[in-house]
Amino acid sequence: MMHSGKILVEGADASGPALVLSQPISFWGGVDPKSGRIADVRHPQCGVNIAGTVLFLPGTIGSSSASAVLMELVRNGHAPAAMVLHEPDAILLLGLIVAQEMDWQTPPAIQLDRGLYGAFEGHSVRVKKSEISAI
Repeated sequence: MMHSGKILVEGADASGPALVLSQPISFWGGVDPKSGRIADVRHPQCGVNIAGTVLFLPGTIGSSSASAVLMELVRNGHAPAAMVLHEPDAILLLGLIVAQEMDWQTPPAIQLDRGLYGAFEGHSVRVKKSEISAI
């Protein structure tokens, strides 16, 4: 299966296991920037590591510090391989944009309808430009 999304932040082609989050997450306090582990004890996927995954975000819980956490994940090598968002989150995506300006290897981010996320769960996923496919 292949779906087209809207490119939010360009990046190199990427692949990894799909990590479909069941609930929105706050990157500030919700994700450990040193390891990539979901640290929010209230999140149903607490303890799961987002590093190297194709991360499907049903939403984010806002904080202006989310961009800094995502930048730190990129710098530390613990960022997702790619990010799939239901809706653009300007603050979160700013972290990717700044990381690109720093010439760091930055994951691509695309927008895809949340209703399509379930089809990728349990699969390895490839993101190439605006195309996302199970492999």
